[in-house]
Amino acid sequence: MGNNIVFIGFMGSGKTSVGRRVAQRLGFQFVDTDAVIVDRTGLPIVEIFSRHGEEWFREQETGVLRSLAVLNRAVVSTGGGIVLRAENRELLRDLGLVVWLTASEEKLFQRVSRNKKRPLLQTADPRATLHALLEKRSALYAEAAEFTLDSSSLTHEAAALAVIAEAGRAFSW
Repeated sequence: MGNNIVFIGFMGSGKTSVGRRVAQRLGFQFVDTDAVIVDRTGLPIVEIFSRHGEEWFREQETGVLRSLAVLNRAVVSTGGGIVLRAENRELLRDLGLVVWLTASEEKLFQRVSRNKKRPLLQTADPRATLHALLEKRSALYAEAAEFTLDSSSLTHEAAALAVIAEAGRAFSW
């Protein structure tokens, strides 16, 4: 296991916001896998999904994850579907401490329902879609994670401090 902190979880769980705070507090590099994909392709994620489809996006995601193996003392925020591939779940664990930020379904829906940059939720019934995605992914998040934190009622700062405390235990700081 590397000495990085890796955030997984559903869209709207706070991976990027909490991850940035953790990185700032620890003086670690921050990497957002979705931002890396956008930078590499020159396309917003919504456009990637519409032009190339979800499977092509997942291939890009795996490529980015492989490229991060060289990281040392970094905080990585991943896309919500990164756990869909077994290979990715293994790569995540190799990177370091895998933190699953979770939240109640209602809280997640409040946080993401109006965001047009969420291509998987652009359906006739986004609430039902969110529920189905959570049903499909929750066991995969649990399989990949070494630490789970419910962010439903936590501020980003409180969540960051909880993750830092867990990382201290995991890495014996």
